[in-house]
Amino acid sequence: MVRLTATAREQLVKLPKSIRARMYNLLERLEKWPDVSGAKPLRGNLAGRYRLRTGDFRMQFQVVNNIVIIEQIGHRDGFYE
Repeated sequence: MVRLTATAREQLVKLPKSIRARMYNLLERLEKWPDVSGAKPLRGNLAGRYRLRTGDFRMQFQVVNNIVIIEQIGHRDGFYE
């Protein structure tokens, strides 16, 4: 199961149409968690979270009780700040 936070939902809607379509593909892939290729665990103060990327855009998420929670979606510039 995949859920988006309100912030992530707003960020998704603001993306260009072509990038938004690619993000929807990532969301479909995340439905098969943990059998998802390309998910990278984050470190430091973001430990316990993961990211998927498509081109220069990122999707940050965490997994709680087998529910994938999308927290943030955006361009890589300043994404982790």
